[in-house]
Amino acid sequence: MLNEIHFADIAEIIGELNLTEATYIIKLLDSEKTSEALMELEEDFRERILENLSAKEIAEELEEMDTDDAADVIAELPDELAEEVIAEIEDEKHAEDIKELLSYGEDTAGGLMAKELVRVKETWTIAGCVREMRRQAKNVTRVHSIYVVDKEDKLKGRLSLKDLLTAPTKAQISDVYIPKVDFVDVDTEGEEVARVMQKYDLEAIPVVDHEGVLVGRVTIDDIVDFIKDEAEKDYQLAAGISQDVEADDSVLELTRARLPWLILGLFGGLGSVFIMEGFEDALAKYKELFFFTPLIAAMAGNVGVQSSAIIVQGLANDVVKGSLFNRLVKEISLSLISGITLGILVILFGLIIGMEMDFSLTIAISMLCVIIVAALIGTFVPIILDKRGIDPAIATGPFITTSNDIFGIFLFFYIAKLMLQF
Repeated sequence: MLNEIHFADIAEIIGELNLTEATYIIKLLDSEKTSEALMELEEDFRERILENLSAKEIAEELEEMDTDDAADVIAELPDELAEEVIAEIEDEKHAEDIKELLSYGEDTAGGLMAKELVRVKETWTIAGCVREMRRQAKNVTRVHSIYVVDKEDKLKGRLSLKDLLTAPTKAQISDVYIPKVDFVDVDTEGEEVARVMQKYDLEAIPVVDHEGVLVGRVTIDDIVDFIKDEAEKDYQLAAGISQDVEADDSVLELTRARLPWLILGLFGGLGSVFIMEGFEDALAKYKELFFFTPLIAAMAGNVGVQSSAIIVQGLANDVVKGSLFNRLVKEISLSLISGITLGILVILFGLIIGMEMDFSLTIAISMLCVIIVAALIGTFVPIILDKRGIDPAIATGPFITTSNDIFGIFLFFYIAKLMLQF
């Protein structure tokens, strides 16, 4: 019955079973079916299943996978087991391709690409090309494009299926292929690969080495998986989780991922306490200031997170253009509009509840200044982190919130001290 079911549905069934039952299903079905199902499973559960298989059994699964998927599985294994598995792979070319992919960075075009593709020589005739394509296509799951190379396997262009079918059988490939083709280098970062494929609506993009030799292709399914993984990492960073974890990970792993940022938040809170202690006289004379402290801290944190989220998104999509000065002017303008609007609302609120006008103005002006500073911090911290090669997503989490809370509370009391003259 399982043999008649799509591999994605088999993976869903396996995911609902315990480890013993899941391993039994993997061993029961043929490797061609289970190799696809394995790649659909959660990484942690797949690792646990593989631990219950011998090196030979894992090798049999890998022989049915595309090289990029096989390399991903090998990378999850302990080093000693990985070497045993590669040694058990009977197809030597497949094993060599997997080892080559493992030599590239995980999040580069080389690490994302698959070796399976259809390539034709520019000197071949149409008839010879068709024969060779039939042979190569047996090892390719999906033929997105036909790539044209020279005698040294350097990428020259791509071949349109329409041109292939309509050209005379004796014509050469060099007469009909399209010389313009988008490609990436093996060291191109995954984000850039995704950007190029999105920009030109590509289902696959060829990958070349430093000499221009065609070495593989990145397909849309791999890029979608990469984008999903990156989005999850960024979301966790934004939430103050410093490691890649899952909901069903152990308490120790979850604690290690979450505790560092909580400690940062603790020190930030303690810093706020010391700041307020330094303005003890102000609180004694104007105890109302204490009740507005959470408002100021909340506005600082919210504005900072909003600004940083927009910048981080822009950096991810490569749309943050122009000079830093223009960005500065824009953020100050936005902050002024927001700050003045919110300040007016605070003054109106003060009139309704009978608050003194000078105190209402103090709160309003303090909020305006805090919003401007928070917006600038939220804007420029991600840009600076990005320029230093640090993931700017970290700037949308507790880091930016805590720093803005501290600066916000300090500015609030300092401006209040100047305006209320205590």
